[in-house]
Amino acid sequence: MPEIKDAVCADIKRVYDSCADKDCISDVGVIFTAMGQKIIDSASTIKCRECEVINCFVDVEEVPFNRGFYSVDITYFFKLTFDAYQSPIAPPTSVEGLATFDKRAILYGSDGRVKTFSSEFACEEFDEQLLVSNNNPIAKVQCVDPICMDAKLCKSSCGTGCLCSGIPCLIAKQFRGDFDFECKPCQSVVVTLGLFSIVQLERDVQIMIPAYEFAVPCKHCSCETDDPCDAFKKIKFPLDEFFPPNIDGKIKAELNNEIIGCNVCDD
Repeated sequence: MPEIKDAVCADIKRVYDSCADKDCISDVGVIFTAMGQKIIDSASTIKCRECEVINCFVDVEEVPFNRGFYSVDITYFFKLTFDAYQSPIAPPTSVEGLATFDKRAILYGSDGRVKTFSSEFACEEFDEQLLVSNNNPIAKVQCVDPICMDAKLCKSSCGTGCLCSGIPCLIAKQFRGDFDFECKPCQSVVVTLGLFSIVQLERDVQIMIPAYEFAVPCKHCSCETDDPCDAFKKIKFPLDEFFPPNIDGKIKAELNNEIIGCNVCDD
């Protein structure tokens, strides 16, 4: 281990508080574009094929009378892809829909009353510094694409969590077509989603850390391109794709050795 040369002060983001959640979101209403709604109105059954988080709006506000704590208000935007079946013998039609979910978390973010100014400038302006920022902690939300547990058709409007007004432009532009809130749907879609997420509050702090030597790259830049087959031979066999990931380590090593030692075709 190299010898510690010095202690340096580093400005980093420290996580003051965090929480992990496993949300089961029941009967969430899905909205469609005008063309997508026509497909849903004529569908007899539907199947949810894919669900992804396309954006997440996060807002941090100080909790009154509870100094040091902050409320983190989160709005998730989900893009769902359905297979809509008009009849049992006809192939399905793919249609995309939008669903939302609001969530709040109360976390500890410490306390600070300073204003932060920076010499950095806004790239879109001519030599104009960034605006002053308050000392609220920064909220970070991590999530994976949710699991669609259930999807069903119901007559007219049903479900909760459906948007009944305008959609933010950056969300709407990810769908083909326009959303029509004045139309009266004959059928609606509700889904049940399973969502895993981690919410944390971060704040800039200065801490002392040990410093070693400067990190000088020891790898030479190369512009050579490997033969595709040679590059493929360097890739490890994806054993976890064929066997459960919780397989015993000893058995896994033995299987890996057997596979590596087996030459199916020898050029």
